[in-house]
Amino acid sequence: MNRSILRLAIPNIISNVTIPLLGLVDLSLMGHLGSDTYIGAVSLGTVIFNFIYWGFSFLRMSTSGFAAQAYGRKNQKECFHLLSRALMVSSAISVILIVLQVPIEFISFKLINGSAEVETLAAEYFRIRVWAAPATLGLYVLNGWFLGMQNAKYPMITSILANVFNIGLSMLFVLVLDMKSAGVALGTVLAQYLGIAVGIFLLLKKYNELFVHFNLRAITQLNELKSFFRVNSDIFIRTFCVIAVFTFFTSKSASINDHILAVNSILIQFLLLFAFFIDGFAFAGEALAGRFLGEKDKTRFSKLTQLLFVWGAALAGCFGILYLFGSQQILAILTSQKEIIETAMDFKWWIILTPLFTFTSFIWDGIYIGATASKEMRNTMLAATFLVFAPVYYFLQNPLGNHALWLAMMLFMLGRGVFQTILYPKVIRKSFNIA
Repeated sequence: MNRSILRLAIPNIISNVTIPLLGLVDLSLMGHLGSDTYIGAVSLGTVIFNFIYWGFSFLRMSTSGFAAQAYGRKNQKECFHLLSRALMVSSAISVILIVLQVPIEFISFKLINGSAEVETLAAEYFRIRVWAAPATLGLYVLNGWFLGMQNAKYPMITSILANVFNIGLSMLFVLVLDMKSAGVALGTVLAQYLGIAVGIFLLLKKYNELFVHFNLRAITQLNELKSFFRVNSDIFIRTFCVIAVFTFFTSKSASINDHILAVNSILIQFLLLFAFFIDGFAFAGEALAGRFLGEKDKTRFSKLTQLLFVWGAALAGCFGILYLFGSQQILAILTSQKEIIETAMDFKWWIILTPLFTFTSFIWDGIYIGATASKEMRNTMLAATFLVFAPVYYFLQNPLGNHALWLAMMLFMLGRGVFQTILYPKVIRKSFNIA
């Protein structure tokens, strides 16, 4: 079982590492331009696209869970129909996002506060990066489907190529062509289209024989679409809560001042860095939990859950030690501005505690996605958002200031894990039809 977990987790970790590396390079490029506004502009622009793209990340999650279960049932026709259906939906959503980009931009900057200079640069970033929508959402679907098919190698290849290409282009556009934040956006757009091109090539190379199952009537069958959207609507609500919390976190940081926005934008990278490592095991959980559910193997499903938490706890401990002794060195890589580093060190203990407070929620997400336990995911996220995050911040914001934001974030992540632990027996009974 450990071998199966690592076979899927390690490629996902390798591919995921390139994602925070990209974010770190972007922030580092902006952090060395001599002004907080460039960091703030990329951060605000990224928050908008996190809101948009994370909101539609259900395309990857549901595709992964459904495909893994179909794989466990050895139903190749269903596997192909799932992919076709998800790509059809992602394409439609992409067109809508591009057509509605003007009102989306207007609403986004009404909801997120920043200085006039930061908002001007962030708007320029938005208008460029929005054109990556078809490629970004298409990659969500392809990588989720590959993972459901127990293939972690192909998402690794597409992610590494796209993100390394992105890093190279961002450095070219910013350092050589002096495009600043606009260069970071353009690099992302071009890299996403490279990624989707590589993904399609790999799909045709390995899974070409599945195309004999193409059937437009089956793909657009109403009952199947209803099931697809039912699960996706629950995951959308769950993901919307995550986005709302992170957007609120950034917005409140910006409302304090540009300096705190820059500090929190850099500190949140510590959470994202750990997330992309622990997500390797969560993604392995998606693929294997869905497969064992499709095979109706409750024993291996339960064993998988236990082992994933062992791996998660070990990884959290390692990152806690890394952050304890290496946080200042990591901050120095992210920015050369001493004022930002000095302020960030005032919040050092939050980043040290981050892995321990968050790993359970990531592991549970993988298991719940594999089991397509979307309703339970939705309910636990709503509880963590409205019963934990919101009250903690609003009751403590005046005495604690920015520390209240970090306390609310940590308890939000911990609360998700606690609520998911409580509901796990129900998920088992529901998934395996146990009375």
